[in-house]
Amino acid sequence: MAYLSPDFLESDEARPIRILSEYLEPLRRFKDQKIQDTVVFFGSARVDSRERAERALQTLRARGDRSADAKYEEELTKSRKAVEWARYYEDARELARLLTSWSLTLQSENHRFVVTSGGGPGIMEAANRGAREGGGLSVGCNIELPFEQSLNDYVDLGIEFHYFFVRKTMFVKYAEAFVIFPGGFGTLDELFESLTLIQTGKIVHFPVILFGTGYWAGLRDWIHDRVLAERKVAPEDLDLMVVTDDIRHAADVVEQHYQRKLLEARPKEPAQPKKSDAQ
Repeated sequence: MAYLSPDFLESDEARPIRILSEYLEPLRRFKDQKIQDTVVFFGSARVDSRERAERALQTLRARGDRSADAKYEEELTKSRKAVEWARYYEDARELARLLTSWSLTLQSENHRFVVTSGGGPGIMEAANRGAREGGGLSVGCNIELPFEQSLNDYVDLGIEFHYFFVRKTMFVKYAEAFVIFPGGFGTLDELFESLTLIQTGKIVHFPVILFGTGYWAGLRDWIHDRVLAERKVAPEDLDLMVVTDDIRHAADVVEQHYQRKLLEARPKEPAQPKKSDAQ
């Protein structure tokens, strides 16, 4: 039978079946785990924890180099920068911990606001790590790449994807918020795709939080001074993003979004009839 034939299933003709399987199988796993919604973290895979970054810098300094050649100075500069950027790892870790701890207080039979990442290192690892430290479940949606990117050690539910667009669908489908830390092209891709989907009404507006004002300020200014000024976007489109450096503020944005949805879901009380209505 065709559906039992590996040769057929791996063929070009069966690609639609592979795509559909890659979409449906994670849905089943989310259902089995009772995952209702997620908070998705994005950011650079090249950011390390403060502990590892400081240890690497200490090792480099201990090694020393009396000649202090250009290569050594370059390594020293990179290592110092890694320590500086480690703050984003620690901030992502703490924010994920706070959100997870808060989500466990919600009355629900399902897992709510489950921290989800791309499953790899850097900011992704930090988010999954923080969720574990908060006592909750976390998800890693890993992608098959030419260079190996394995799931980090803190992922509870790991899902492997071959197709980028299916992975993107899974990020958006359950999301109640995107938290976007400094990153490269992949991070920017997820940012602008989410903004486009919200702007065009293809998905319900959820918070898009840009964490790191120093990193994102230039982009926001460019959107305001160039894109908005040339009427490529509307003034209200700038409100689709929240830029912050404050962990508590970021957590509050997500929690307030949840509270607004609760209020919107409550049935409205019928208006009391006025005496004049009967006259």
